[in-house]
Amino acid sequence: MSWRFVTVTALFLTCLLTANVIAAKLVVIGGLVVPAGIVIFPLSYVIGDVLTEVWGYAVARRVIWLGFACNAVMVLAIWVGGELPPAPFWPGQGAYVEVLGSTPRILAASFLAYLAGEFANSFVLAKMKVATRGRWLWTRTIGSTIVGEGLDSAVFITLAFGGGLPWVVVAGMIGAQWAVKVLYEAAATPLTYAVVGWLKSREGVDRFDGDTDFNPIRL
Repeated sequence: MSWRFVTVTALFLTCLLTANVIAAKLVVIGGLVVPAGIVIFPLSYVIGDVLTEVWGYAVARRVIWLGFACNAVMVLAIWVGGELPPAPFWPGQGAYVEVLGSTPRILAASFLAYLAGEFANSFVLAKMKVATRGRWLWTRTIGSTIVGEGLDSAVFITLAFGGGLPWVVVAGMIGAQWAVKVLYEAAATPLTYAVVGWLKSREGVDRFDGDTDFNPIRL
């Protein structure tokens, strides 16, 4: 693969891992309480759109699983770091665990939401590209984000907080995250057009998934 593909993949992984690290902080945007990861996580969907639009679903599938593996390695390293005995003079052990540590429930919700959302996003975009014969890119990027980010938000919030918070609050959190992420994607549409057009011309590729096996676990 070219340096352009490697760069796009590296950006995808960076956005994913950064979002997971900073998600521990809750922020208020427009009166809505959302994790701080909202500032960068939707960008991983924008980059996922680029991967699927230019190189196709099969390539995007490998990158999605690579992101899953990298996230697992990061979580394991953070856990081991937290379990190691701190130096007697270092006062930050409590802060380390509070900010970087995650309960098994939160981790499971995060992993499942990531897989559901990313694969749904890539699948919908690939199918819509074939259906529209490559026209109207904006319909694919926004349409796939509505489905993918909706699944991601619903799966994560439900599994992470369902039963612990009133269901009306859970539904409100899902709706808030979903709305912010979709608006993020819509705002990034001009950038997506520019990047996709440049990559297609430079790479000389414009993959259509007419005969692709969409099994998500096939590597």
